[in-house]
Amino acid sequence: MSMGRRPKSQSPLWIAHNELASGPGHRFYETLNELLREAAFDRHAEALCAPYYEAVHVPGRKSVAPGVYFRMHLVGFFEGIESERGLEWRFADSLSLRHFLGLPLAQRVPDHSTLSRTRQRLPLAVHQAVFALILGIVERKGLLKGRVLGVDSTYLRADASMKAIVRRDTKESYTEFVTRLATEAGVPNPTAEDARRLDRKRTGIKKMPGTIARATARNSTISDSDSRPHGTDSVHAG
Repeated sequence: MSMGRRPKSQSPLWIAHNELASGPGHRFYETLNELLREAAFDRHAEALCAPYYEAVHVPGRKSVAPGVYFRMHLVGFFEGIESERGLEWRFADSLSLRHFLGLPLAQRVPDHSTLSRTRQRLPLAVHQAVFALILGIVERKGLLKGRVLGVDSTYLRADASMKAIVRRDTKESYTEFVTRLATEAGVPNPTAEDARRLDRKRTGIKKMPGTIARATARNSTISDSDSRPHGTDSVHAG
């Protein structure tokens, strides 16, 4: 077999429609289009969008058909195309997707600015109603499957165990820390209760309900993972 070479030739000026080379379309889009056609999707979409456009007899440029607009966004959703320029390029580059839109070969694909103006004209409620309409169509055909998930949560406030708090700078435990404070304050041979009482009386401590004392968050950490708080309280102090 000899190697083929790309010829240097000029494309013909005219070409018949039936002579265009085209491959099979995507079966998913073909099936979806059949369902939408059977359910008169375009007429329903136009009825939902009609209040946001001028009357038919008013002169001026016609908008992109709602059925075309929403089909383009469906493809964008299915294929992960997040930009309107990307949608324009994707449809302009695919004969099968042009067929999905129902556009003849001589008609240009809606450009990105047209898609943007249409999106701004139609409120979110219309977009939601149209996509609910599509879901209803496929659900009636038994093609929609899903599960309902529920999440239950409870807000819990829990304090850190004082026995598990250690200072980052001195590595002292809470008991050692408050005992040292009591000794420095002139309390001879302080007991644990004396140390806690002195700690509660220190100035600059941010009091919170249900706590005995707070260590400095900046200099403290939790060393015992089993005694860490299960809520969202953090350790505060002055």
